[in-house]
Amino acid sequence: MSNLPMSSKYRATPDKPVTDADRDELTTRVNDAYTDGKLGDEDYHARLDRIWAAATLGELVPVVEGLPPVATHDVPAIVAAQDGPGPLAPSGRPGELAPITGPGRSGLVLLGVGGAALILLVVLLVVLL
Repeated sequence: MSNLPMSSKYRATPDKPVTDADRDELTTRVNDAYTDGKLGDEDYHARLDRIWAAATLGELVPVVEGLPPVATHDVPAIVAAQDGPGPLAPSGRPGELAPITGPGRSGLVLLGVGGAALILLVVLLVVLL
């Protein structure tokens, strides 16, 4: 019995032929797991052999099981910014509040236009009623 979810292409379409893209993706994942120390030498070589010998996706289930999962999301910009310099990088130490900044020029223009529109609406309502 496999621990992979049914939505995994290896379980959902086990009879589908393995493509070069499938092989490349799995080879990269196996190489990364080996580099990170999650696979031993024998397991690493056995998985690579199985990748290149497989004819269908179902034959790759033993290769995929036990590999770290593939990220299905991007790292949000605010989180990535905490790792280095950039416009979203924090300027203070953890726990410190950021300085208060006022609205930019476009914010002030928008506020002025909105206020003028509201006054005009009130005047029109008074005149019409």
